[in-house]
Amino acid sequence: MKLTDKQWEKIRDLIPDGEKRADGRGRPWRDKREVLDGILWILKTGAQWSHLPATFPPYQTCHRRFQQWQEQGVMQKVVEALARDLYKRGGVDLSECFIDGSFCMAKKGDLLLAKLSEAKAPRSWQSQTLVALYCLSQSNQHLPTR
Repeated sequence: MKLTDKQWEKIRDLIPDGEKRADGRGRPWRDKREVLDGILWILKTGAQWSHLPATFPPYQTCHRRFQQWQEQGVMQKVVEALARDLYKRGGVDLSECFIDGSFCMAKKGDLLLAKLSEAKAPRSWQSQTLVALYCLSQSNQHLPTR
C-alpha cells in the first residue's frame, strides 16, 4: 500500500527527518515516505519483515524505523492525523468504530465471495485510509474518538 499525495501532505511534518552524525559519516537516511509505505505494506499484508518486496527500502531499515517511530509516538500521531482528516471528510464516524475485534466469515464459499467482492470494490481514498488506520491499529495504536 502506498500513501496518496493528499495523505502524505497530512502527515509529512509528523515524521522526523533522519539524524545526521556529527562527523558526517554513514549512509544518508532513506526517504521517510518510502519507509512508511514499506511499513504500511507489512502491516496491511501481515507478512514477515524479510518478505518486504524490493520496491521498498530494505526490510531492516523499515523495521528499525518502525520501532523508532513507535517508541517516539510518531505512529500514534500519524494514525490520529489520518483519522481526524477522514472524520472531517465524513468518511467515517469514529464514535461507531472499535478495534480489537476479530471477524471470521463462516459462509460456505467464503473465499470465492471475498475475491468477487474485492474485484468489484473501488479503491477510494477513504477506503485506502481506513486500511492504513486498521493496519496501524493492529500495531497497538489507538484511534482518537474526536
